[in-house]
Amino acid sequence: MTPKDLRQQCRNGLWTAPTAGLCDGFVQCNIVAMPAAYAADFARFCQQNPKPCPLIAQSNPGQVAIPKLGNEDIRSDCPQYKVFSYGKITAEPHNIIDYWQDDWVFFALGCSFSFEESLLAAGVPVRHIEEGANVPMYNTTIRCEPAGPFQGDMVVSMRPMTPSQTIRAIQVCSRFPSVHGAPIHFGEPSAIGIRDITRPDYGDAVEIRPGELPVFWACGVTPQRALIEAQIPIAATHAPGHMLVTDLLNAELAIL
Repeated sequence: MTPKDLRQQCRNGLWTAPTAGLCDGFVQCNIVAMPAAYAADFARFCQQNPKPCPLIAQSNPGQVAIPKLGNEDIRSDCPQYKVFSYGKITAEPHNIIDYWQDDWVFFALGCSFSFEESLLAAGVPVRHIEEGANVPMYNTTIRCEPAGPFQGDMVVSMRPMTPSQTIRAIQVCSRFPSVHGAPIHFGEPSAIGIRDITRPDYGDAVEIRPGELPVFWACGVTPQRALIEAQIPIAATHAPGHMLVTDLLNAELAIL
């Protein structure tokens, strides 16, 4: 599928699954939408926490598409969403048309799914793609820099690798700071507050084979933790692993 084809399937309710491994070569984005009154503080939160919240684009109030991303409708072109109200998840719909308000601003943040194509091309396996699963994601004790009401701990995604594959992954992913860049940690999960690597907080558990290390990247689910702590009246995000697939090419974001 092209990104346009996939977005149309999402819009029509025909694709509701995670987007890992889809539309090779194209940038996938985490999405956050909220009333304009909170947008400046959230933009500052992204600026102060660029590893988990690499900001690719921001809309004007009421705008449902950003031309450089494609012909998307942010209200319907992710496979699934989460709606937050005063720090609680109140719905997990397949579109947010009924929640959208004319003053809402949405943010498109880089997603680690975008660099997985380059990992595979470099001979580095991506286990959740091999297993047809969603990437495992975990809450940590790594505190983000606060901005206005937005604060909280970082969320990370994990891919198991051998030590040599980990070194190669660092080399490859360092070229993509707009989609989380290099890993932030590898090895002992408890060092960043993860108690049980077999039980991710989001996504699916994957096999970690003998001789492999868990390798952790900053994750765009972090804003969802920040929304819980911010307790603003209303906001929406993508559901973890269910991204907006854009018309941007991954190569456009790479540092050569």
